[in-house]
Amino acid sequence: MVQSSRRCGEREYPLARPWDDPVRRRLVAGATGAGAGPHLVALQRIADQNAGNRASPGPGYEASVQYVVAVLRAAGYDVSTPTYPLPKRRRRDGATCGRNVVAQTRTGDPGRVVVVGAHLDSVRKGPGINDNGSGVAALLEIATRLGGSPPIRNAVRFAFWGSEEDDLEGSTHYVKTLSRGDRDDILLYLNLDMIASSNAGYFVLGGEGKTRAEFGPRGSAQVACVLVEQLAATGVVARTTPFDRESDYAAFIDAGIPSGGVWSGDRKNKSKKQARRWGGQAGEPFDPRYHTRRDRLDELHRTALDRFTRAVAGAVAHFAVSIDTRPG
Repeated sequence: MVQSSRRCGEREYPLARPWDDPVRRRLVAGATGAGAGPHLVALQRIADQNAGNRASPGPGYEASVQYVVAVLRAAGYDVSTPTYPLPKRRRRDGATCGRNVVAQTRTGDPGRVVVVGAHLDSVRKGPGINDNGSGVAALLEIATRLGGSPPIRNAVRFAFWGSEEDDLEGSTHYVKTLSRGDRDDILLYLNLDMIASSNAGYFVLGGEGKTRAEFGPRGSAQVACVLVEQLAATGVVARTTPFDRESDYAAFIDAGIPSGGVWSGDRKNKSKKQARRWGGQAGEPFDPRYHTRRDRLDELHRTALDRFTRAVAGAVAHFAVSIDTRPG
């Protein structure tokens, strides 16, 4: 029986059940930006050892896949690396397929799945430590803290996408090839893409806009609301923004799955109002090193990384234990 409910604007959603306390403590109190740090160091090392990038396909990406698989298996997850075909224009060094990494808890109802994803590849121009090593590292920290067999109501699936920088090939193929039943099993999708920009903003995607493509499928506003509340718990007021077609949530939106995402900004400039709200430099890009070789470990905003990691951890805990059907 649900304890009570909470309103967010015009939305109402259930609070956690009493038996979910260990999960909430494990994630909300445990997952931190500092915990994500060792994974960022590993991704930087991989890029440095592979021509300065982790692009897919390529040796840096394959090394990243191997690293992520090893971390998830050590944490007790069932892990797979499903392939997807590469368009001819994207093939390099004889590679005709790319790989995603997908891991799911061994507990929780597999007919009700919370999917959380981040793209694992970088551009070829640089190591991609903010874009998107930051999202990957946060996801690995959350997955490790949760563990492969937690006491949860709904299964949690962690996805690390290939070829996001090349037309979202990895996530698009994955969603398109799911059966109708497999799609219906997914309660919602959460996306992490760039969460440690050096001049950071705090954006939550979903539940805004005039079209379905911008707003997201029904229930997306509820997903965004939970992310906003979790960011508020870290001490920051987030701004909700419409979806675009520039990250891996696009395929889930097209499939009618409620979605939300977090993002700290890219090449666009921070406004004066945003600088007053969040700090940082007005009139300067959120990430001046976006898609360059300077997107390195020492350029990250560690406070933003910590806040987003904690917020997404809180959202994962919320949806893993306290929802029976899709949001909305």
